[in-house]
Amino acid sequence: MIDATSPNATIIRRATYASVAVATLLILIKLFGWWVTHSVSLQASLIDSLLDAFASFINMFAVAHALKPADKEHRFGHGKAESLAALGQAVFIGGSSLWLLFEAREHFLHPHPLESSEVGLFVMGIAMAIILILISYQGKVVRKTGSVAIAADRVHYQSDLLINIAVIISLTSAEIFHIHILDPLCGAAIGIYILWTAWKITLHAFNVLMDRELEDEERAKILAIIKAHPEVVGVQDLRTRSSGLQQFIQLRLLVRSDHLLSAAHTIAEGVEQEIIREYPNSQVMIRLIPSRNGKQAISKE
Repeated sequence: MIDATSPNATIIRRATYASVAVATLLILIKLFGWWVTHSVSLQASLIDSLLDAFASFINMFAVAHALKPADKEHRFGHGKAESLAALGQAVFIGGSSLWLLFEAREHFLHPHPLESSEVGLFVMGIAMAIILILISYQGKVVRKTGSVAIAADRVHYQSDLLINIAVIISLTSAEIFHIHILDPLCGAAIGIYILWTAWKITLHAFNVLMDRELEDEERAKILAIIKAHPEVVGVQDLRTRSSGLQQFIQLRLLVRSDHLLSAAHTIAEGVEQEIIREYPNSQVMIRLIPSRNGKQAISKE
């Protein structure tokens, strides 16, 4: 199981701190831009950043809780707090998308002229540069740790990046071509995209909370590791699930019945170490079953 002081845990904590810092900075930048331009689309981006900031604060505290070691009341650790945080973020993302769709409709029916578009463009350019740096960093964290909460938070800022692009398009079209219809159209398209990503986050977090099996390719990989041991006759009843950064793997290991208990235990330890080598944050539980005929048993999954 993962250690709260491990390098991966430290990386995840730093990612949550970076997210909160960036959210706060974006709010200040966009607040200035909206105050100067009175742009409705920039106001929408500001409100989206406020939602992002709130979600990032929730995420930071949830991840800190998820990384706590197992205790007397939580023998399997606190990893599912990450998925709960992801569900909470999906609610905020979905709410943000519905609000954007409503605003897009209002702007389509009642277009508003924009003021000081060049200031708004400068502000959004700075915001985009900051977000690009953050999502690049978060992508590296997700690839290294597989953190569900950081992946969900990254979606926030990817959607924020799209919103910023839409704002820039609307400001540019209004400033140069005096076209105001692009603002609600871009807003509606972004709202639909954000709603779709919120659904994906919800589905993934729900699967973790419901102890869904690992993906088929992961299960096949685990089975291959087990069967590669020369003394293993077969494997039955492989059960897997994940919780935060941890994987839980249970199985019944078939060994020859003429093995002494100590020898069978050594085989089980060898299989366990091979699995942990490939899945360092896993907890492996093995039940030894004697195989009377000594032939390769059919795996019952």
